[in-house]
Amino acid sequence: MGSAQMITRFGDNTAGLSKEALAELNRVYRPLSFEERISRVYQDFAPAKIMVTSSFAATSAYFLHIISSIRPEQPVHFIDTGYHFEKTLEYKDYLIERFGLTVIDVKPDPDHHQVSLDNQMWQTDPDLCCQVNKVNPLEEAKENYDLWISSLMGWQTEHRAGLEVFEERRGMIKFNPMIDVTKEQRDTYIAEHDLPFHPLVAEGYDSIGCSHCTFKGEGRDGRWKGKSKTECGIHL
Repeated sequence: MGSAQMITRFGDNTAGLSKEALAELNRVYRPLSFEERISRVYQDFAPAKIMVTSSFAATSAYFLHIISSIRPEQPVHFIDTGYHFEKTLEYKDYLIERFGLTVIDVKPDPDHHQVSLDNQMWQTDPDLCCQVNKVNPLEEAKENYDLWISSLMGWQTEHRAGLEVFEERRGMIKFNPMIDVTKEQRDTYIAEHDLPFHPLVAEGYDSIGCSHCTFKGEGRDGRWKGKSKTECGIHL
């Protein structure tokens, strides 16, 4: 299937794609590199209907460097839960300036967020806390888009290891162009382009989310410590 055919078939509305269409997308994109996938998706889908999210976490500079190099005008959505480390917000500001990013802050309902704060929901019900402060706000933001580009990598968790390049999630197409990028490939690219890690990486934080639920540790071991939880829910 050529690019023009993909735009005709997928460009206006990607919701409800058949399993066969998803399989065809994966067949075409699977042999491509991360950079090639990003370049191609803007040819095969309507750019204005593509959503990009970033947590501005440990190695977000890698993902954002490539996105901004290929499509500088691409807005980046950031879920501002109200619980981020101050150093995450500083890292975000630095990358905005360095890459010339346009960032859209996605925030939870103020009343719902206040309830989560008053009840210390990250302790009493971390799944609900993520639902209120991450999942629900993102679901609302996604309504204006057909295709969502994420920065998931398969080696990060068991769940992510089973994901394809393209998948359908909650009525829209999710594009995981980095899903088969190895940690070594990521780190090599970061070194070659002199990209900055999140400042907390040097302090022993491998995976960085909200301050209440993030601890020092390798991989996802530092997230929701002492709980079986490994995902906030936006990728489930």
